[in-house]
Amino acid sequence: MPVARTQSTPARIRLANTPADYTRLGLDSTAIAPFEDGLRSDPARAGSYEWWYFDATLDNGAKLVVGFYTKNPAAPKAGLAPFVTINLDLPDGRSLDKTFATTPALFSAASERCDVTIGKNTFAGDLHTYRIQATIDNVSVDVTLTGTVPAWRPETGHEMFEKAGEEKTFAWFVAVPVGHAEVEYTVDGELTTASGIGYHDHNWGDAPMMKLMHDWYWGRAQVGPYSLIAAHITGEKSYDYQSFTTLLLARDGVVVAEDGTKVTVRTARVVTDTITGKPVADVLSYDYRNGSEHFEISFERAETILRTKFINVVPRFTRILARLARFDAAYLRFAGTIVLRHYVDGVLVEEYTQSTGLWELMYLGKTRPPAV
Repeated sequence: MPVARTQSTPARIRLANTPADYTRLGLDSTAIAPFEDGLRSDPARAGSYEWWYFDATLDNGAKLVVGFYTKNPAAPKAGLAPFVTINLDLPDGRSLDKTFATTPALFSAASERCDVTIGKNTFAGDLHTYRIQATIDNVSVDVTLTGTVPAWRPETGHEMFEKAGEEKTFAWFVAVPVGHAEVEYTVDGELTTASGIGYHDHNWGDAPMMKLMHDWYWGRAQVGPYSLIAAHITGEKSYDYQSFTTLLLARDGVVVAEDGTKVTVRTARVVTDTITGKPVADVLSYDYRNGSEHFEISFERAETILRTKFINVVPRFTRILARLARFDAAYLRFAGTIVLRHYVDGVLVEEYTQSTGLWELMYLGKTRPPAV
């Protein structure tokens, strides 16, 4: 279980939000700039990692996720090792998971804005409109994403992990919290055009994630007039398993809640995933309270649509060493129903349900009882 902090238990994890933090990071507390979605790390440096992520739930029932990576974020000790992933769940029930890995010479990324190329695959945009094109084997996707909620980050977006007086960083920037996605995808030469709700964010860090974080849940959805992004991170043992929650909740494009310190996270009906061995919550809830306002958001799992054991995607020699070290990190993506309830002074005033939600569990540490 997570460690409850008292006056004698110092905070190991914090959100960088002081004036000195903004100055050090070159960020404006009142405005977001295009460079924030550009290359933010040195991809050649061991320990660093970075990725640009897109997902969409389409009106024909398909679900699409595309990622552009500088290297495997679970094992970033090497230098630049770029790859692209496409995960496409089709309306007929087929799930296609594709990975394209290439050499450093075929990677480029601008620092002043989002403009990433890996092989012939591209991910580019300006905080409002993005074009994503990728082809791997028999699957091609061509996406135009147009934001409907402005770019956002929690304070500086930099979560700091402190140990022995030294801070390490895990950063998160949400370029398109909610957008309209126009998608063309081709499978075995058959073209399909669809539209839906899309999302794009960007992560990077300066230390291996598995040394900082034990696990995280992350999800986003459009539920009635509400757009939401929710994340709950539990630190590694060396950070006392302390946890950190982030929430963005907007109604008709206007932010109504974004203070993660006012959120309580709970899990229910936890089961063990038979393939990865990780504990998975059938119900994950975020409970936000601020004065008379109370929002309850529940993610209710219907199925697990993707499982990745990271030992299977690291290089062969590293895989042998990882097995000897009992490395068992895993990533799981879920689909199901998201329910949002809004109370004022204890009275339910709104309730909305979204039946096509997507969320994930990144499990980097050794298997242990749920942290929430």
